[in-house]
Amino acid sequence: MPANLATTDLPCPLWRRLLALIYDLLIVVAIVMVVGLLCQLATGGQLIHTVGKTDVPVWYQLLQALVVMAYFISSWRRGGQTVGMRPWRIRVTRDDGGTPSLQQSLIRVLVAAAPLVLLMLEPMIGLHAALWMLLIAWTTWFAVALFDPRRRALHDFAAHTEIRLLE
Repeated sequence: MPANLATTDLPCPLWRRLLALIYDLLIVVAIVMVVGLLCQLATGGQLIHTVGKTDVPVWYQLLQALVVMAYFISSWRRGGQTVGMRPWRIRVTRDDGGTPSLQQSLIRVLVAAAPLVLLMLEPMIGLHAALWMLLIAWTTWFAVALFDPRRRALHDFAAHTEIRLLE
């Protein structure tokens, strides 16, 4: 492992990982925009229909999810850092300090994204309520880190990973 990626035994404070997540959200928005543009070009601008009700094809939603998942999984597998983690000098590791396996990375991203399923309730409860439920779920996911001595969030527990500070 290169010296610049050596981790300490210190867990990452929650505020630091949330700021890194904000950076990563900017990357995710860019990825989603590029995939959206390519899909619009491939379908001759007929990807999303908005006559009366917005209709987004399921294949497009799955493609967007797969591309975003690929960004996180490949980043964690290749050095343990996403673009957003680099300036904050933090890294995802296995419990023993090594690079997360493919299985751990997949579990981590799926558990972290699980609250997005709440958006399926939007037709029944409205967008406003669905977004509030999503925010509450993610707050709960990360609030666990406030009480864990190693500052692990719910997805870290599920995947046996943690975020550590770099030396």
